[in-house]
Amino acid sequence: MSEALDELFLFGEEKMEKALSQLQKEFGTIRSGRANPAILDKVIVEYYGAPTPLRQMSQVSVQDGTTLVITPYDKTIMKEIEKAIIKAEIGITPNSDGICIRLPFPPLTEDRRREIAKDVKKLGEDAKIAIRNIRRDMVDKLKKVEKDENLPEDAVKDNQDTIQKLTDKYTNNIDKAVEVKEKEVMTV
Repeated sequence: MSEALDELFLFGEEKMEKALSQLQKEFGTIRSGRANPAILDKVIVEYYGAPTPLRQMSQVSVQDGTTLVITPYDKTIMKEIEKAIIKAEIGITPNSDGICIRLPFPPLTEDRRREIAKDVKKLGEDAKIAIRNIRRDMVDKLKKVEKDENLPEDAVKDNQDTIQKLTDKYTNNIDKAVEVKEKEVMTV
């Protein structure tokens, strides 16, 4: 196999891996009825004029599986943290006692669980579209390599099969991830 082909497959697999890990990251921010600190990843607090991620300025722990406890390192910014949590629209109202902020996760209704499951499927479909776009880019680059290096027809066919196998592998990984997340969301 030529260096250009090695590079092509390395590039493609790396991109597909990124698409899968992005999906996993997005799944982490989806509320499933259980307290999950990853839901706070998108909360940004205005701290001395600089936007700072909440998890960099406080300790976040899970209490009894349904409550997140946020303990800021600097107690003077409790109000700013509460405002940032409300502004991030995560669907939970913060409760502060002056020492820490509690985020109680209410149990999800059956309808809400179904809505979230639909969102999970949609995210999975978006990730599959990204994988298919990467496949298309790889096939286009393969055609360019074929032209540049004058590859035999059977070698091109073998490489296209390899690209398809890679695509199938990541599509199956996405399906599994969606299935696991749906199960988590639908479990009461």
